[in-house]
Amino acid sequence: MGISYLPASIKVSGKCPKFKFMNKEIINYKETDEYKLLIEDSQSILTEGIFRSRQELIDTYKELGKRITTDPLYKKWGQKTQGKFMQSLAQDIGNSIQVLYYAGQFYERLTNDKEFSTAVEKLGKNASWSKIRALLPEPKKVETPELPEGKYQVIYADPPWEYDVDLSSGATRSPTNNYPVMDLQALKNFGEKVKEISHKDCILFMWITAPKLNWMNDVLEAWGFGYKTNLIWDKIKPNMGHYSSVRHEILVIAGKGTCSPICDGKTIQSIDSVQSIEKSARHSEKPKEFVEIIDKLYPDYKKIELFARNKEQKKNWSYWGNESDGN
Repeated sequence: MGISYLPASIKVSGKCPKFKFMNKEIINYKETDEYKLLIEDSQSILTEGIFRSRQELIDTYKELGKRITTDPLYKKWGQKTQGKFMQSLAQDIGNSIQVLYYAGQFYERLTNDKEFSTAVEKLGKNASWSKIRALLPEPKKVETPELPEGKYQVIYADPPWEYDVDLSSGATRSPTNNYPVMDLQALKNFGEKVKEISHKDCILFMWITAPKLNWMNDVLEAWGFGYKTNLIWDKIKPNMGHYSSVRHEILVIAGKGTCSPICDGKTIQSIDSVQSIEKSARHSEKPKEFVEIIDKLYPDYKKIELFARNKEQKKNWSYWGNESDGN
Protein backbone atom coordinates (compact mmCIF):
# COMPACT_ATOMS: atom_id res chain seq x y z
CA MET A 1 0.00 0.00 0.00
CA GLY A 2 1.35 3.44 -0.91
CA ILE A 3 1.75 6.20 1.63
CA SER A 4 -0.60 9.23 1.20
CA TYR A 5 0.80 12.62 2.31
CA LEU A 6 -2.50 14.46 1.78
CA PRO A 7 -5.82 13.78 3.54
CA ALA A 8 -8.31 12.13 1.23
CA SER A 9 -10.74 14.98 1.88
CA ILE A 10 -8.68 17.47 -0.21
CA LYS A 11 -7.77 15.20 -3.08
CA VAL A 12 -9.69 15.96 -6.31
CA SER A 13 -8.98 13.69 -9.28
CA GLY A 14 -5.34 13.62 -8.34
CA LYS A 15 -4.99 17.45 -8.63
CA CYS A 16 -4.38 19.94 -5.89
CA PRO A 17 -7.16 22.59 -5.70
CA LYS A 18 -4.50 25.16 -4.83
CA PHE A 19 -3.71 25.48 -8.54
CA LYS A 20 -7.36 26.08 -9.30
CA PHE A 21 -7.37 28.85 -6.71
CA MET A 22 -4.26 30.43 -8.31
CA ASN A 23 -5.87 30.33 -11.76
CA LYS A 24 -8.97 31.99 -10.36
CA GLU A 25 -6.75 34.68 -8.78
CA ILE A 26 -5.09 35.39 -12.12
CA ILE A 27 -8.46 35.75 -13.84
CA ASN A 28 -10.01 37.90 -11.15
CA TYR A 29 -7.26 40.54 -10.86
CA LYS A 30 -8.84 42.38 -13.80
CA GLU A 31 -11.92 42.92 -11.69
CA THR A 32 -10.06 44.56 -8.84
CA ASP A 33 -10.14 48.29 -8.15
CA GLU A 34 -6.34 48.26 -7.92
CA TYR A 35 -6.01 47.03 -11.50
CA LYS A 36 -8.53 49.56 -12.80
CA LEU A 37 -6.61 52.31 -11.01
CA LEU A 38 -3.37 51.10 -12.61
CA ILE A 39 -4.94 51.38 -16.06
CA GLU A 40 -6.35 54.85 -15.38
CA ASP A 41 -3.05 56.17 -13.99
CA SER A 42 -1.05 54.75 -16.92
CA GLN A 43 -3.42 56.26 -19.48
CA SER A 44 -3.30 59.58 -17.64
CA ILE A 45 0.50 59.63 -17.68
CA LEU A 46 0.59 58.97 -21.43
CA THR A 47 -2.12 61.55 -22.17
CA GLU A 48 -0.42 64.23 -20.11
CA GLY A 49 2.97 63.45 -21.63
CA ILE A 50 1.67 63.73 -25.17
CA PHE A 51 -0.18 66.93 -24.29
CA ARG A 52 2.95 68.48 -22.77
CA SER A 53 5.08 67.60 -25.81
CA ARG A 54 2.45 69.04 -28.16
CA GLN A 55 2.13 72.17 -26.05
CA GLU A 56 5.90 72.61 -26.00
CA LEU A 57 5.98 72.48 -29.80
CA ILE A 58 3.10 74.98 -30.03
CA ASP A 59 4.84 77.33 -27.58
CA THR A 60 8.06 77.05 -29.59
CA TYR A 61 6.34 78.18 -32.79
CA LYS A 62 4.63 81.00 -30.93
CA GLU A 63 7.96 82.22 -29.54
CA LEU A 64 9.60 81.93 -32.96
CA GLY A 65 6.78 83.90 -34.57
CA LYS A 66 7.01 86.59 -31.91
CA ARG A 67 10.78 86.95 -32.28
CA ILE A 68 10.60 87.36 -36.05
CA THR A 69 7.50 89.51 -36.52
CA THR A 70 8.38 91.98 -33.78
CA ASP A 71 11.91 92.52 -35.07
CA PRO A 72 12.55 95.94 -36.72
CA LEU A 73 14.30 94.29 -39.68
CA TYR A 74 11.23 92.18 -40.39
CA LYS A 75 8.97 95.22 -40.20
CA LYS A 76 11.17 97.00 -42.70
CA TRP A 77 12.05 94.20 -45.12
CA GLY A 78 9.98 91.11 -44.38
CA GLN A 79 6.35 92.00 -44.98
CA LYS A 80 6.29 89.89 -48.14
CA THR A 81 6.28 86.39 -46.70
CA GLN A 82 7.94 84.92 -49.80
CA GLY A 83 10.31 87.84 -50.39
CA LYS A 84 14.11 87.83 -50.45
CA PHE A 85 14.39 88.83 -46.79
CA MET A 86 12.32 85.85 -45.63
CA GLN A 87 14.07 83.47 -48.03
CA SER A 88 17.47 84.56 -46.72
CA LEU A 89 16.33 84.41 -43.10
CA ALA A 90 14.92 80.90 -43.54
CA GLN A 91 18.10 79.67 -45.18
CA ASP A 92 20.41 81.23 -42.58
CA ILE A 93 18.30 79.91 -39.68
CA GLY A 94 18.48 76.47 -41.26
CA ASN A 95 14.74 76.00 -41.79
CA SER A 96 12.12 76.65 -44.42
CA ILE A 97 10.15 79.71 -45.39
CA GLN A 98 6.92 77.78 -44.71
CA VAL A 99 7.89 77.18 -41.07
CA LEU A 100 8.70 80.86 -40.59
CA TYR A 101 5.47 81.90 -42.30
CA TYR A 102 3.23 79.70 -40.13
CA ALA A 103 5.06 80.68 -36.94
CA GLY A 104 4.60 84.38 -37.74
CA GLN A 105 0.96 83.95 -38.69
CA PHE A 106 0.32 81.98 -35.50
CA TYR A 107 1.73 84.66 -33.23
CA GLU A 108 0.06 87.57 -35.03
CA ARG A 109 -3.35 85.91 -35.17
CA LEU A 110 -3.16 84.70 -31.59
CA THR A 111 -2.40 88.27 -30.55
CA ASN A 112 -4.83 90.18 -32.78
CA ASP A 113 -7.55 87.80 -33.96
CA LYS A 114 -10.09 86.93 -31.24
CA GLU A 115 -11.91 84.42 -33.43
CA PHE A 116 -8.66 82.55 -34.12
CA SER A 117 -7.69 82.61 -30.42
CA THR A 118 -11.10 81.14 -29.51
CA ALA A 119 -10.71 78.39 -32.10
CA VAL A 120 -7.29 77.45 -30.69
CA GLU A 121 -8.65 77.49 -27.15
CA LYS A 122 -11.50 75.16 -28.13
CA LEU A 123 -8.99 72.54 -29.25
CA GLY A 124 -8.07 72.08 -25.59
CA LYS A 125 -5.97 68.99 -24.92
CA ASN A 126 -6.52 67.87 -28.51
CA ALA A 127 -4.44 70.81 -29.70
CA SER A 128 -1.48 70.00 -31.93
CA TRP A 129 0.64 72.07 -34.27
CA SER A 130 -0.85 70.34 -37.32
CA LYS A 131 -4.40 71.21 -36.18
CA ILE A 132 -3.42 74.82 -35.52
CA ARG A 133 -1.77 75.06 -38.93
CA ALA A 134 -5.05 73.93 -40.48
CA LEU A 135 -6.67 77.06 -39.01
CA LEU A 136 -4.11 79.33 -40.66
CA PRO A 137 -4.20 80.53 -44.27
CA GLU A 138 -1.91 78.82 -46.74
CA PRO A 139 1.16 80.83 -47.73
CA LYS A 140 1.12 82.24 -51.22
CA LYS A 141 2.82 79.82 -53.55
CA VAL A 142 6.19 80.80 -54.91
CA GLU A 143 6.17 80.95 -58.67
CA THR A 144 8.46 78.22 -59.98
CA PRO A 145 10.95 79.70 -62.47
CA GLU A 146 11.23 78.37 -65.98
CA LEU A 147 14.00 75.91 -66.65
CA PRO A 148 16.95 77.50 -68.46
CA GLU A 149 17.42 76.89 -72.16
CA GLY A 150 20.23 74.76 -73.52
CA LYS A 151 21.50 71.23 -73.00
CA TYR A 152 23.36 69.96 -69.96
CA GLN A 153 25.78 67.03 -69.76
CA VAL A 154 25.44 66.67 -65.98
CA ILE A 155 22.21 66.93 -64.00
CA TYR A 156 22.26 66.95 -60.21
CA ALA A 157 18.76 66.63 -58.69
CA ASP A 158 17.26 66.49 -55.22
CA PRO A 159 13.57 65.75 -55.91
CA PRO A 160 11.02 66.61 -53.17
CA TRP A 161 9.67 63.08 -52.66
CA GLU A 162 6.17 62.84 -51.20
CA TYR A 163 5.77 60.31 -48.37
CA ASP A 164 2.80 58.02 -47.83
CA VAL A 165 2.55 58.72 -44.09
CA ASP A 166 2.64 61.71 -41.77
CA LEU A 167 6.20 61.40 -40.50
CA SER A 168 5.99 63.72 -37.56
CA SER A 169 2.48 65.03 -36.84
CA GLY A 170 3.40 68.57 -37.75
CA ALA A 171 7.01 68.72 -36.55
CA THR A 172 9.55 70.65 -38.61
CA ARG A 173 11.28 67.47 -39.77
CA SER A 174 8.28 66.53 -41.90
CA PRO A 175 9.03 67.34 -45.58
CA THR A 176 5.61 68.94 -46.11
CA ASN A 177 6.49 71.53 -43.47
CA ASN A 178 9.67 72.51 -45.26
CA TYR A 179 8.99 72.57 -49.01
CA PRO A 180 6.33 71.59 -51.59
CA VAL A 181 6.50 67.85 -52.29
CA MET A 182 5.79 65.87 -55.50
CA ASP A 183 4.05 62.53 -55.83
CA LEU A 184 5.17 59.84 -58.27
CA GLN A 185 3.02 61.06 -61.16
CA ALA A 186 4.22 64.64 -60.77
CA LEU A 187 7.85 63.49 -60.78
CA LYS A 188 7.25 61.37 -63.88
CA ASN A 189 5.59 64.31 -65.63
CA PHE A 190 8.59 66.46 -64.75
CA GLY A 191 10.61 64.08 -66.90
CA GLU A 192 9.43 65.95 -70.03
CA LYS A 193 11.25 69.06 -68.80
CA VAL A 194 14.33 67.05 -67.86
CA LYS A 195 14.47 65.60 -71.39
CA GLU A 196 14.36 69.12 -72.84
CA ILE A 197 17.52 70.20 -71.01
CA SER A 198 19.53 66.96 -71.01
CA HIS A 199 22.25 66.39 -73.61
CA LYS A 200 22.11 63.17 -75.63
CA ASP A 201 25.18 62.11 -73.63
CA CYS A 202 24.23 62.90 -70.05
CA ILE A 203 24.85 61.72 -66.49
CA LEU A 204 22.27 62.13 -63.72
CA PHE A 205 23.02 62.29 -60.00
CA MET A 206 19.69 61.98 -58.19
CA TRP A 207 19.09 61.92 -54.43
CA ILE A 208 16.60 59.39 -53.14
CA THR A 209 15.71 58.22 -49.64
CA ALA A 210 15.45 54.58 -48.58
CA PRO A 211 11.60 54.56 -48.29
CA LYS A 212 11.20 55.84 -51.89
CA LEU A 213 13.45 53.31 -53.65
CA ASN A 214 10.33 51.69 -55.09
CA TRP A 215 9.82 54.88 -57.16
CA MET A 216 13.37 54.99 -58.54
CA ASN A 217 12.99 52.98 -61.75
CA ASP A 218 9.73 54.73 -62.71
CA VAL A 219 11.32 58.16 -62.31
CA LEU A 220 14.54 57.24 -64.11
CA GLU A 221 12.60 55.79 -67.04
CA ALA A 222 10.35 58.86 -67.26
CA TRP A 223 13.42 61.12 -67.22
CA GLY A 224 15.15 59.06 -69.92
CA PHE A 225 17.98 57.53 -67.87
CA GLY A 226 19.22 54.05 -66.99
CA TYR A 227 20.58 53.10 -63.57
CA LYS A 228 24.38 52.76 -63.25
CA THR A 229 25.40 52.75 -59.57
CA ASN A 230 25.12 54.88 -56.41
CA LEU A 231 26.94 56.73 -53.66
CA ILE A 232 25.91 56.56 -50.02
CA TRP A 233 25.82 59.52 -47.67
CA ASP A 234 26.38 58.36 -44.09
CA LYS A 235 24.99 61.16 -41.90
CA ILE A 236 26.90 59.78 -38.87
CA LYS A 237 24.26 60.73 -36.31
CA PRO A 238 21.09 58.61 -35.80
CA ASN A 239 18.02 59.76 -37.68
CA MET A 240 14.28 59.10 -37.87
CA GLY A 241 12.85 55.91 -39.35
CA HIS A 242 9.91 53.52 -39.10
CA TYR A 243 11.85 50.23 -39.10
CA SER A 244 15.31 51.43 -38.09
CA SER A 245 17.26 54.62 -37.56
CA VAL A 246 17.87 55.63 -41.19
CA ARG A 247 21.10 57.60 -41.06
CA HIS A 248 21.98 57.25 -44.76
CA GLU A 249 20.73 58.68 -48.04
CA ILE A 250 21.37 57.44 -51.56
CA LEU A 251 22.76 59.38 -54.51
CA VAL A 252 21.68 57.41 -57.57
CA ILE A 253 23.93 57.64 -60.63
CA ALA A 254 22.17 57.08 -63.95
CA GLY A 255 23.04 57.88 -67.52
CA LYS A 256 22.14 57.94 -71.18
CA GLY A 257 24.37 57.82 -74.26
CA THR A 258 28.07 58.13 -73.47
CA CYS A 259 28.21 59.08 -69.82
CA SER A 260 31.35 57.58 -68.24
CA PRO A 261 33.54 59.88 -66.13
CA ILE A 262 36.12 61.85 -68.12
CA CYS A 263 38.70 62.05 -65.34
CA ASP A 264 41.58 59.61 -64.90
CA GLY A 265 41.24 56.25 -63.18
CA LYS A 266 43.27 57.34 -60.18
CA THR A 267 40.76 60.08 -59.42
CA ILE A 268 37.87 57.62 -59.72
CA GLN A 269 39.50 55.18 -57.28
CA SER A 270 40.09 58.00 -54.79
CA ILE A 271 36.34 58.53 -54.36
CA ASP A 272 34.81 56.28 -51.70
CA SER A 273 31.30 55.05 -52.43
CA VAL A 274 30.36 55.84 -48.80
CA GLN A 275 30.83 59.42 -47.67
CA SER A 276 30.59 59.93 -43.91
CA ILE A 277 29.62 63.57 -43.40
CA GLU A 278 27.64 64.91 -40.46
CA LYS A 279 24.24 66.33 -41.41
CA SER A 280 23.68 70.07 -41.13
CA ALA A 281 20.79 71.61 -39.17
CA ARG A 282 18.98 72.66 -42.33
CA HIS A 283 16.25 70.30 -43.50
CA SER A 284 17.21 68.23 -46.57
CA GLU A 285 20.45 70.14 -47.19
CA LYS A 286 23.07 68.01 -48.93
CA PRO A 287 26.81 68.25 -48.27
CA LYS A 288 28.86 70.34 -50.72
CA GLU A 289 31.33 67.45 -50.89
CA PHE A 290 29.05 65.66 -53.36
CA VAL A 291 29.17 68.62 -55.74
CA GLU A 292 32.96 68.48 -55.46
CA ILE A 293 32.87 64.77 -56.35
CA ILE A 294 30.78 65.52 -59.45
CA ASP A 295 33.24 68.23 -60.47
CA LYS A 296 36.13 65.76 -60.09
CA LEU A 297 34.41 63.12 -62.23
CA TYR A 298 33.16 65.54 -64.90
CA PRO A 299 35.44 68.60 -65.00
CA ASP A 300 34.50 71.36 -67.47
CA TYR A 301 31.13 69.75 -68.31
CA LYS A 302 28.05 71.95 -68.42
CA LYS A 303 26.07 71.17 -65.25
CA ILE A 304 22.73 72.08 -63.67
CA GLU A 305 21.34 71.51 -60.19
CA LEU A 306 17.56 70.90 -60.10
CA PHE A 307 15.48 71.68 -57.00
CA ALA A 308 18.47 73.70 -55.79
CA ARG A 309 18.23 75.33 -52.39
CA ASN A 310 21.63 77.01 -52.11
CA LYS A 311 22.94 80.38 -53.22
CA GLU A 312 26.52 79.38 -53.97
CA GLN A 313 27.44 79.89 -57.61
CA LYS A 314 30.13 77.71 -59.18
CA LYS A 315 31.83 77.71 -62.56
CA ASN A 316 30.01 75.66 -65.23
CA TRP A 317 26.95 75.29 -62.98
CA SER A 318 23.39 76.56 -63.41
CA TYR A 319 20.73 76.35 -60.69
CA TRP A 320 16.96 75.86 -60.81
CA GLY A 321 14.41 75.79 -58.00
CA ASN A 322 12.10 77.89 -55.83
CA GLU A 323 14.91 78.80 -53.45
CA SER A 324 17.65 79.37 -56.02
CA ASP A 325 18.85 82.57 -57.65
CA GLY A 326 19.30 80.80 -61.00
CA ASN A 327 22.40 81.13 -63.19
